[in-house]
Amino acid sequence: MVIKTIDAQTLKKMFLAGAKSLEIKKEWINELNVFPVPDGDTGTNMTLTVMSAVKEVNDVCEVTVEEVARAISTGSLRGARGNSGVILSQLFRGFCKGIREHQELDTVILGEAFDKGVTTAYKAVMKPKEGTILTVARGMADKAIALATECEDMTQFLDTVLEEGERVLESTPDLLPVLKEAGVVDSGGQGLIEIFRGMVDAFNGKEIDLSFEAPETNIKVSDNHDELSEADIKFGYCTEFIVCLGDKKFAPADEKRFKAFLSKMGDSIVCVAADDIVKIHVHTDEPGNVLQKALSYGELSRIKIDNMREEAREKAAAATAKAAKEKPPAKDFGFISVSIGEGIGEIFKGLGVDYLIEGGQTMNPSTEDMLTAIENVNAKTIYIFPNNKNIILAANQARDLVKDKTIVVIPTTTIPQGITAIINFVPEKTAEDNEAMLLEAIKHVKTGQITYAVRNTKIDKQKIKKGDIMGIGDDGLLSVGKEILSVTLATINAMVDGESELISIYYGADMSEEDAQQLGTEVEELYPECDVEINLGGQPIYYCVVSVE
Repeated sequence: MVIKTIDAQTLKKMFLAGAKSLEIKKEWINELNVFPVPDGDTGTNMTLTVMSAVKEVNDVCEVTVEEVARAISTGSLRGARGNSGVILSQLFRGFCKGIREHQELDTVILGEAFDKGVTTAYKAVMKPKEGTILTVARGMADKAIALATECEDMTQFLDTVLEEGERVLESTPDLLPVLKEAGVVDSGGQGLIEIFRGMVDAFNGKEIDLSFEAPETNIKVSDNHDELSEADIKFGYCTEFIVCLGDKKFAPADEKRFKAFLSKMGDSIVCVAADDIVKIHVHTDEPGNVLQKALSYGELSRIKIDNMREEAREKAAAATAKAAKEKPPAKDFGFISVSIGEGIGEIFKGLGVDYLIEGGQTMNPSTEDMLTAIENVNAKTIYIFPNNKNIILAANQARDLVKDKTIVVIPTTTIPQGITAIINFVPEKTAEDNEAMLLEAIKHVKTGQITYAVRNTKIDKQKIKKGDIMGIGDDGLLSVGKEILSVTLATINAMVDGESELISIYYGADMSEEDAQQLGTEVEELYPECDVEINLGGQPIYYCVVSVE
């Protein structure tokens, strides 16, 4: 029997099966990364992104195409981690826009939705690179469009699109020489294929275990302030929920009125609209009245009400002196920085960073993690330092979701760039002037990171064996060897030139202070014209991070 359409229940099952397929293969996908470094990689980032959407999809009460599409789009958007995760969330977002107004999906609708997903994802990336997940997605979309008008058989349609995706994936090494040298296909593209393969298997009736393990993210968001005691709690109930707008609108005027209402009811207000949902957070003594008012905008879901005073009493008795303390007015500017170790975190705090997102290289924070930090920085303009090229897209996505604060993302790709940026901030300058100054300042920072290889590979014509020590610079491999000290010195030598003035060394959790001091002494002897600084970074996985300015 020829099946011509996909209904909402089948769509839900297909998405969950795709997520399960990715979850099963995530470690294998991690191993496809060109650099064999032991950190959170493509498979992990894509899986955590999809798991956020899985939670939303499983919470859908009325299974319609519109509701399933909303859950996939919103969940992946807010849970997006790393470049691959953000691109995947944008593919889902565009695809879901293309299907959400339909009751059932035929091949024509799917072809158009595939195309819309690719268009949305390409727009989200400033400099799209071919030979990546984008190339694979575009190949599948082109095939879907070509098939749509001549093929009504959904089984044949899905199988053919999958085959085309696999063919394009196999061609990615021909588009990116670094992939060919390492002997791998693009990891993001492989992740996309695994998702789609799982979806096709589910459509074809394959029995799939749709149970999921709760993911561990190891992301910590911390501020520069002491924890509140019971006496600090002005309003007793932390109230969180989501308003599902459905066919209703939530215009800027509605948002302004609702925020004004919430201000009368309590404090610590968050009101974030994304697509057809509104996320609400408020501390209030009247959660019932808040929920009743919210019902005028749409249906409510994910309702969570916590008695904060009760929680505070369980932790400790609090001083009543702070009970009447009012929330201070918003300051002009604030800072959020991604950090990778206790020592690095202390440096950022000493420089005035309001909130640290600990994760960085070993676990890329999500768009939701960024939004959480933004919500808790009481400032009109907030500067975000991602300090990792794989986190910039998530920071930009969070920026675009925030309407009540000015968010400036400084695209720092390394910790030293983030430190240099905040040092160069001038409070008396405008946001625009500071952004220009910081962008210029980070151009003069070179960074090297010393770690070990987790597998055999070949990069930049150099053979790397599992366990080798690598020095990785801003643009690729700088040194390979067997000893940490010699590789670090060779890495620094590759970075220093006639204009270099400062060499900073941030030693990690796996390097002793004694070894770090010895390294500093040798660097001083080799480069007497440069100032040399030794700092405890405390970062995992990377023996040391060095910068040259």
